[in-house]
Order: sequence, then structure tokens, then C-alpha cells
Amino acid sequence: MEAIDLLKSRRSVLVKNLTSPGPDKEDLQQILEVGLRVPDHGKIGPWRIQVITPKGQKALGDLAAKIFTNKYGERATEKQIEAERQRPQRAPVLLVVTSDIQSPHKIPELEQRLSGGAVCMNILNAAHALGYSAQWVTEWLSFDTEIKAALGHQDQTDIIGMIYIGTAVEPPQPRTRPHLDEIVSEWSGP
Repeated sequence: MEAIDLLKSRRSVLVKNLTSPGPDKEDLQQILEVGLRVPDHGKIGPWRIQVITPKGQKALGDLAAKIFTNKYGERATEKQIEAERQRPQRAPVLLVVTSDIQSPHKIPELEQRLSGGAVCMNILNAAHALGYSAQWVTEWLSFDTEIKAALGHQDQTDIIGMIYIGTAVEPPQPRTRPHLDEIVSEWSGP
């Protein structure tokens, strides 16, 4: 497939519609390498990627269930608690992408944040190019201080993406996209 056609066909697949197989070590290595090929003004690399192993996914799920139970107490049903336990285990591969903005710094914070978003997007494109499907989400886990601490992050570190990668149970349905004339304009000066 031509590269432009590949990019035009990329589509997120809901994590609930992902299954095995996920990328093997070689494919995952390629996905991660492509993930890092992003604009990074000043070469500061304000982002990191964690590969959450199957054992780590289980541990993260147990922690999520505990936090959810503590927060909601008796209102938390067993079904809800189990759903939280399974949350990090819904796809064969889970990547956690973080952004630790360096401030003050000569590189504006916005550029650093956008570079992290580009890492996530490149990961999605690389997964698609290798025949996998993926979804980039944050969900409540990304904002929870206990989850961040358990993953080894400081409170100021942002989890900007939890990227689930696997194989689509079925091909994703086409999604209506905005028309270019609704989004794109031209400017030729004042």
C-alpha cells in the first residue's frame, strides 16, 4: 500500500474490539522506533514510553480495582470492580506515554506537549502500518496520583496516552470526517 493510502486508512479501534495477537517484540521495537521520530525542538525529549508487560497489566488492574473500591465503597458493584481490574488488560499490548514538561525552558511548553502528542500519533500510525489496530485513550487512570506513583512518575508528570495495541475483532467502520472547506481556509495577507 502506498504510504499516503496507509495514512488515509488509519482508524482507531475501540479497545473493547482489540484481541490477540498483538505485536511481537520485533514489531513492538519498530513501533517504538517510529514513535520517537517526531519533531522535538531543542532535542529535549520531554516524553517517555513505558511498555506495560502482561504481569504489569495485571498489577495495574489490581491497583485500579482497589482505588475504585476505596473511592466508591459500598456503591461499587462487583461487576464495576472487575471491569476496573480488567481495564489495563483489555488488549495484548499497553503502552503508557508520559510527558514531563521542562519549565522554565527556552522551548515553549506548548511545543513540548505537542511533541508528546506526535509520539502517540506516530505509534498509532506504526501499529497500523504493521497490520495492527490501536486506540489512544487517557481515562481516569491517567489522572490518578496513586496510579502515577505506582508507575514511577512524579505528580507533575502527565500521562498523555495509554495506547492499547492488538488485532481488530472486525474491521472498523468508516467514520465521517469534516469536509476540508469547513476546516481549511486560505490567508493571503491583511
